[in-house]
Amino acid sequence: MKKIFPPTLTRYLALFFTYRFLGVFGALLCVAYLFDTVELLRRANKFDDVPLPLVLQMGLFKLPEVGQVVLPFAVLFSAMLTFWHLTRRQELVVIRSAGLSVWQFLSPVMGVALLIGCLQMTVLNPVGALLIARYERLEAVHLNRQQSFVSLSAQGLWLRQPYEGGNAVLHAQTVKLPEWVLQKTMVLFFDSQNNFVKRIDSDQAVLERGQWGFRGALVNEPGLPPDRSDYISLATHLTSDEIEDTFSSAGTIPFWQIPAFIKTLETTGFDAGQIKIHFQKLLSAPLLFVAMILLAASVSLRPPRSRGTSLLIVMGVAMGFLVFFTSSFLQALGISGQLPPVLAAWMPAVICFLLGVTAMMTLEDG
Repeated sequence: MKKIFPPTLTRYLALFFTYRFLGVFGALLCVAYLFDTVELLRRANKFDDVPLPLVLQMGLFKLPEVGQVVLPFAVLFSAMLTFWHLTRRQELVVIRSAGLSVWQFLSPVMGVALLIGCLQMTVLNPVGALLIARYERLEAVHLNRQQSFVSLSAQGLWLRQPYEGGNAVLHAQTVKLPEWVLQKTMVLFFDSQNNFVKRIDSDQAVLERGQWGFRGALVNEPGLPPDRSDYISLATHLTSDEIEDTFSSAGTIPFWQIPAFIKTLETTGFDAGQIKIHFQKLLSAPLLFVAMILLAASVSLRPPRSRGTSLLIVMGVAMGFLVFFTSSFLQALGISGQLPPVLAAWMPAVICFLLGVTAMMTLEDG
């Protein structure tokens, strides 16, 4: 008969792992912030009007997104560090001698990992999405010197771009891909003083090389009668890839708004595969983090006596690289349409979990 795991020991193991996770995660964030800031300083060095405080602020805005990328590695490395310390200090030997199974002393740590995954979905991701959106706006204005802006909403596609006399705001209800044919299009023209100049309405607009082509366009100018034209062109420096990249950044969409954004993409005519995979990856994060605990336990509960620390580090880096490579590879297959989004997002977590369970059942006697 299995003994009941003492609540005091449960709290001890949970806090023991939590403190090490916070230390490892904080260290990874500091390293990531240092490298990102150096890169931003290099880019900002090309301009005279980008101050240092702005660069430091942009680095902070980008940090939550980077944190979500390194979070699985932080869970893995902190779990390995936790089990290594407990084994080295003979604490796990005492726990096992009391008749408690390996699954019992793993449960508090897996519970914390499960909680971290839920917090990533519900807290870290929404906060990170807001901050990375601010970062991308600052990057577009100060580093990329971007003058065109694109937005996608339930009302359709909105685009602002410069033209020879000022700025033009283009709106289309739907977009037919891959031809990039805009349906029910409206364009508002403003001069450099933001005064309204004219409006063009067209049933169809096509993104051609270096220009928008409006067919069957109706032109309305203040003080003049409407004028219908068979074809009107508007010069643009935008390409279809640039437009899609502007609004399809999955990291800028908070977790709670992703389902509605997917519906908007599909209604407008765009491919929502990448956003679907991102959403499913967030849902699978708790399972992935639990799998990281099992994998860490399988290699660090019984480290070899000789060269144990160095071998543990090598195995941790190897497992982290393998998980990252597998996840990236399957995500690429999902984006290309060769795998369903759910399968592409959940397979890394499921594979790691099954490997961890198999390893623990093989190495431990329960």
